[in-house]
Amino acid sequence: MAEYQITNHPDRCVKCGLCVAFCPIPNVLEVGPEGYPQVVDAEPCVGCQTCSGNCPRRALTVEATGDAVYDPFADEPRAEPIPFERQQHLAKLQRSIMDSLGLRWQPVAVGLIGADEPLPDAPIPSENLRFCQAMMAARRGASILQPPHRHSCPDGTSIFGMTGVPEKLATGEIYVLFHKVVDAEAAARMVAERPTLPPKSRRATYVAPLAKTVREPDVVVFTGTPEQMMWLCMSMSYYDGHRFDFAASGFNSMCVEAVLLPLEKDEPNITFGCYGCRAASDIGEDMMFMGVPTDRLETIAQGAAELAKKAIPDSRNKIYVEPIM
Repeated sequence: MAEYQITNHPDRCVKCGLCVAFCPIPNVLEVGPEGYPQVVDAEPCVGCQTCSGNCPRRALTVEATGDAVYDPFADEPRAEPIPFERQQHLAKLQRSIMDSLGLRWQPVAVGLIGADEPLPDAPIPSENLRFCQAMMAARRGASILQPPHRHSCPDGTSIFGMTGVPEKLATGEIYVLFHKVVDAEAAARMVAERPTLPPKSRRATYVAPLAKTVREPDVVVFTGTPEQMMWLCMSMSYYDGHRFDFAASGFNSMCVEAVLLPLEKDEPNITFGCYGCRAASDIGEDMMFMGVPTDRLETIAQGAAELAKKAIPDSRNKIYVEPIM
């Protein structure tokens, strides 16, 4: 278990108690007899920084120590990469799709590593990241392997089956504190309706640009504008005219809507992003995401190439707009 040093600075602390209220892990912090926060048990702390992030004076600091700065998997043998020919083919599909749709960001290959599966050969970050932050880095070119102790969002680790669900997340209490829902009843319904993998069924997440992945992707996530997501849908429908039923809520966007739903339903799914994703990453206000099963990539590439011959340029050139003069 990772270890973290939690320190309160009384000269800045205003004794508001927000750090204790917002900590998603029970029994890590409590309000002491003088009104200052104090550590009850630092062992369960995941270093998510939710406590310090909600402190109005930044009086609380969370610093990694012990296992949190040590890689327990450094000497573990890594999995063999996918064949070079497969890597080349995925890279070709990435180039084709990006060129046809005019995508700025690389599609991201996502892997949920099984409990008994060897870890792919990818770097483990030296600092904790949210899964959505790792995704944003991957679309820029980074490959990132995250065991549970390198995730800073307990929501994500529980949804992906790497850990259990902390009490404040299971009851929805934390969502009420963030004013994301009106009351505990609404929060509990949101938590109950979201899918999760069985606890301890996965041991890590892996993200990388599609063109650089060393593991066969479980899901591929695209980032783009709503207009680009429209063409992505149309490329999958080009040959059969199929319409899609998407599930989106604004909660748990990357973990549930972009990854888990496409994986479990074997269907593409859109997401608009969520509070955590937009507050903790550089995603622009005009961007959204779509997760697709890996076996749809061939159809996407072929359909997008056909659309790029006429439909896409005609639409972008606004050929049906009446001339101004």
